[in-house]
Amino acid sequence: MWFKNLRVFRLLPSWSITAESLEQALAKHEFRPGGSQDMQSLGWVPPREDGGLVHALDGQYLLNLRSDKKLLPATVINQFTKARAQEIEEQQGYRPGRKQMREIKENVTEELLPKAFSIYRDTRVWIDTRSRWLVVDAAAVAKSDEVISMLAKSIDPFPAIPLYVELSPAAAMTNWLVSDQPPAGFTIDQDTELRSTDESRAVVRYVRHSLDIDDVRKHVQDGKQCTRLALTWADRVSFVLTENLEIKRVTPADILKENQDATAQNEAEEFDSNFALMTGELAHMLNDLVEALGGEKQAG
Repeated sequence: MWFKNLRVFRLLPSWSITAESLEQALAKHEFRPGGSQDMQSLGWVPPREDGGLVHALDGQYLLNLRSDKKLLPATVINQFTKARAQEIEEQQGYRPGRKQMREIKENVTEELLPKAFSIYRDTRVWIDTRSRWLVVDAAAVAKSDEVISMLAKSIDPFPAIPLYVELSPAAAMTNWLVSDQPPAGFTIDQDTELRSTDESRAVVRYVRHSLDIDDVRKHVQDGKQCTRLALTWADRVSFVLTENLEIKRVTPADILKENQDATAQNEAEEFDSNFALMTGELAHMLNDLVEALGGEKQAG
């Protein structure tokens, strides 16, 4: 249930929608398996089996975007294209030209697509109508962009904008390290990356390694900034913060796992319990993190 990577956006103050209205909006782009000639198909699926496209609980919405993509490597296409081109060369007595090669490649791709395996990937979205967060569980920018693009097609007007903070995350993380003073409510863990700001882009990484503050200060004096820093919030959630305000490797503490509702009578109640626990903890963590980074920067 817990999101592993957070790409965080801010819901517009004017945006408001009921779960029922959001369900209707997403239904226009519900997932349908692609045809034999479709390289990829995208669409919304229920976050929980036998549920709707929007799982709503106390102002929290959970969505799920499915991507179904054909596995047809370029090397395979090129191999078949080369073989087909050789056959045509033997038939017509001369090598195919550039235009004919493009046509051959297109024909080969069309022939191979129906035989290609497909693999699907689900990407979850959390909408917090109370604290006004929109969060995509994606490690890669491309996956996040894919979700945001589909949200923009489904919801008009689009409800969110990027999150901006007053302090540069890189500058703030560097200061926390050099001063050995993490922001209130946070502790610094062992994984850190320091990167040079000059053309060399030299990198120093600490992986599961205790930080020597004197060494860190020397690296900073040499022109490096902290670009990734492992932190724990309130002894409850650990994560890695990046210079681009990405939150990666989110891990709940054991105490949270132990405190999950043991009274759940069925899978649906357990799902709701876990969802409520995750959204409650992460909403507070995001609020504290934004405050630690100087607060939210207002547009304009």
